[in-house]
Amino acid sequence: MKKYLAATFILILFIGFTIYIQSRQIMPIVLNILDPVTVQADLNNNGVIDDGETICIPGTVSFSRANKDKTPEFANELNLSAKEIIALGYMADKFAADTLMSAPVKIKFTGNAKHDCKYAEIYINGQKYSDLLTNSGFSAKNNEFFKEKLTENLQKSSGLNLVIYNIKSGKYHELDCEYGLMSSDYTIIPKKQLLKDALPCKFCHLDKYKASHKMPDKIISTPQEIISAGDIKLILTDYTQNLKPDRLCNTTACSALLNEINNAKKSIDIAVYGMDDIAKLHQALALATARNVKIRMVYDKSFLQNNNYYKETERIVRLAGESRNDYLEDEPSYTNQLMHNKFFIFDNKTVFTGSMNLSATGLSDYNANAIVIINSKEIANLYTTEFEQMLAGNFHNKKIKPDLPRKFILNDTTVEVYFSPYDKTTLHIIPLIDNAKKYIYMPAFLITHNELSKALVKAKQRKVDVKIIIDANSVTTRNTKHQVLRQNNIPLKTENYAGKLHSKSIIIDDEYIITGSMNFSNSGENKNDENLLIIKNTKLAKKYKAYFLYLWSKIPDIYLTRNARAESKDSIGSCEDGIDNDFDGLIDAKDTGCR
Repeated sequence: MKKYLAATFILILFIGFTIYIQSRQIMPIVLNILDPVTVQADLNNNGVIDDGETICIPGTVSFSRANKDKTPEFANELNLSAKEIIALGYMADKFAADTLMSAPVKIKFTGNAKHDCKYAEIYINGQKYSDLLTNSGFSAKNNEFFKEKLTENLQKSSGLNLVIYNIKSGKYHELDCEYGLMSSDYTIIPKKQLLKDALPCKFCHLDKYKASHKMPDKIISTPQEIISAGDIKLILTDYTQNLKPDRLCNTTACSALLNEINNAKKSIDIAVYGMDDIAKLHQALALATARNVKIRMVYDKSFLQNNNYYKETERIVRLAGESRNDYLEDEPSYTNQLMHNKFFIFDNKTVFTGSMNLSATGLSDYNANAIVIINSKEIANLYTTEFEQMLAGNFHNKKIKPDLPRKFILNDTTVEVYFSPYDKTTLHIIPLIDNAKKYIYMPAFLITHNELSKALVKAKQRKVDVKIIIDANSVTTRNTKHQVLRQNNIPLKTENYAGKLHSKSIIIDDEYIITGSMNFSNSGENKNDENLLIIKNTKLAKKYKAYFLYLWSKIPDIYLTRNARAESKDSIGSCEDGIDNDFDGLIDAKDTGCR
């Protein structure tokens, strides 16, 4: 009898748990917020916004940036200025995004609808969202509003220092400027996020406009972009200043690569994930072959033909005397591992490497990257050995670990070089994290590696100052650790600019820089072809730290808890750059995040 009762109890628990899991799984996720009372939820759980998935909250009106021509009636009772209304709209949109964005919700439809939405109440964590919005002071429900809370919000809004920034004209305006909201190409941002070449509107910033168009003191100065330490150069691209990619090759990073190509006398070995056909680089490589410089190239090719991001790579391959990609028709699982390196070897003595893809978005500073140029025959020899294994057709796990030195002394700099997958690169990173005493700063495209994440949490528990910035797209990556890191009190921001934060770096204690092509993921360590540098140099580490803190200061603190959407008004310039930033097939105004 006891066994029967125990089995019955276990069965009941199992059924209850199954029902709970299924109920959690079918709860729709909020995918987009048009304004605080109009949201789009994934009702059919297919991961995209379809017709009929727009929901309006009944009986509730709210401040919002999206409703610039419609002021809530209850606001008139308070005699609010235009500046105050816009600032409250900014804060209301932030509240809605913080509360609902990417959250599972319960939805109770009223049965009423209008042509563009269905009316429904939304419940988040058991609480009615419309009550939360009204109690926050940003809305009125059935013509009633929380006056005391709204007054408190007004006091907070004065400290935000918001401006209207026009992406197309490059001008910034006061919130009540009649010209500021005339264009559809504007966004509202804190003044500290303005680009360094932004100009004040001559009508609403008359004094600043006359003063030689100087920027106000609160604009953060850009850190040094290129830093040299003996035989090593570090280039850090500032993606907050270029909101549209181009193919001009006028940036410091592209010019540095062009210079190395033009000065090559004997050989150029190229190992790249892919390469756009940038006119200046193509011409430089063609001229190199004309002066009998030997060009060899290895690159990635997907087993799924439609997955090739770099459709112009083959044009560059034609310039190479020898080439090889990692495509094996009979081994799809092998081929779908990536040849993810981004390095050049010039004349067997200079290595150009780092996180930068050889794309228009990388070479134009549209993306944030770290590039390292090393003059060392010994290090070039190690890279050449790696390159020639791949040129012989041995990619990924087919490579053999060479019996060569991995640590090099270049004057006052120590450089360690490792390659994935055979070097198990994270085993060389985690001890540095474990021994950190002051700070660990990470500008990283993504973090999905479990053991590395645990090491970061332990460092935080030891009172080490850990700060992380990841790319906006990375919060949707499978196995992303951003929530785990935040839950363990690590300050982590999602960046909010048009381009990718594509760096794969860690800076530790004014001493170490860890960087290269490898994302901090299991695939980066155990599957893909990658290269990783551990550089010990105080000067370089301090400069990289300054660059990180510059980026940190330019990203608002709201993105410590809220995730910026990669293609939306969250991400500056992403709705005007002509790029599909979130890879959903929709660009700029066609993307729901930009409407």
